[in-house]
Amino acid sequence: MSKHSSNAHLLKREEVSSLLQPVIVGGDILAYSYVRELNRAYGITSCIVLATQDIKMLSSSKFTDYRITPGAGEPDTLIESLITLAQEIHAQNPRKQLLVLGCDDRHARMLSAGKDKLEKAGYVVPYIDFDLLDEITQKRRFYELCEELGIPYPKTWYFACDSTGPDDLAVEEFTYPLIAKPSNSAQFQMAHIDGWRKIYEIDTPEELQEVWHSIKRSDYNNLLVIQDFIPGEDDAICTLTTFSDAQGNMHVVSGGVVCLQDHDPTALGNPVTIMLKKNSQIIADATKFLKHIGYRGFANFDIKYDCRDGSYRFFEVNTRCGRNTYYMSIGGQNFAELLVKEFITGEPYEDKEAYEPQVYSCVPAYVLKRSIKDNALLKEVLTQLKNTPEPYPLHYSADSLKHNLWAKIMLFNQIRKFKRFYWDTDGKQLK
Repeated sequence: MSKHSSNAHLLKREEVSSLLQPVIVGGDILAYSYVRELNRAYGITSCIVLATQDIKMLSSSKFTDYRITPGAGEPDTLIESLITLAQEIHAQNPRKQLLVLGCDDRHARMLSAGKDKLEKAGYVVPYIDFDLLDEITQKRRFYELCEELGIPYPKTWYFACDSTGPDDLAVEEFTYPLIAKPSNSAQFQMAHIDGWRKIYEIDTPEELQEVWHSIKRSDYNNLLVIQDFIPGEDDAICTLTTFSDAQGNMHVVSGGVVCLQDHDPTALGNPVTIMLKKNSQIIADATKFLKHIGYRGFANFDIKYDCRDGSYRFFEVNTRCGRNTYYMSIGGQNFAELLVKEFITGEPYEDKEAYEPQVYSCVPAYVLKRSIKDNALLKEVLTQLKNTPEPYPLHYSADSLKHNLWAKIMLFNQIRKFKRFYWDTDGKQLK
């Protein structure tokens, strides 16, 4: 049992099911993953979910108190809504312990920035302090730390998108294809940009110049990152999720090979199928990084294998659970339980490498068969998929028939998405 340094003893374990009130911000796969795993670990039957629109697979769940909250994507409105909600809950039961959980980079940033106000209102906010979050989520600073620690990362250039940046880029000086992306993903997600994409796969100098102009005239005022394109299919991508204590000591880790990622330009980079597989090198590099900065809680690293030199290059750290962190539960460690033990009950938890030979997947097998080009990998994935009891985070037999119907609809909708964004484009990004 690890002797982590949490001093949280807000509830006893036997009180969690009745007195812990999770409040989840967002409506994606991670939101439901919190709901199902909190129910599975503690029998919690009602998670409040705040979202800006009706996401049926969540609103139909018998384990959610689903509340459409206009403006929940804006920092001030979100914090005000959460404070009002805390007052409402505590008026009904002053003993309720609130735990707020976000689903993406914006939420982590907003909740961290509003941590003081939220803690005064009675919330536990399981995110690192804003100064550290803001530092390491700036890709330039992240790569500086990687350089300092001897962690491989892609060859990278930076350009200021505010008034200090150039009107035109010297696009002929680069080798194509290349990757362009924001230094600050959360800020970029909230910006208004013509032709917005999460990540830009750039094939020509003309395209890079066009992308630069669209970002330069927008309200995004941070850096644009241009990176060397690392060759390889989706299965060259690795994901790693870690959980560490207040001294930055990593206690739980899980990860694997991204056999297939989402190819919708607004979601590129989100893995839809992950085969759990341990990689000692990337675990060692992440452990070194977390300890160096004293990182507490969940972190999610994006990495890609570079076949040119055999290195594993780190792209970024997400200061939160990933959209797909349910794979840690598949690997043998209920991920929601870690949050409760570290931040609510103060219970010790086992040091664990959660790598059961199973597969996380949000797409039908038909999509895998049409999309994975390596026949040996496909065979391995399909074999492990059959041996995985619950590979799809949205299907939960304990939930309502209506929820599971919507979960199945979302699963089979992936066929249409992959046809549009991957098969019909010969694997190229739809632009």
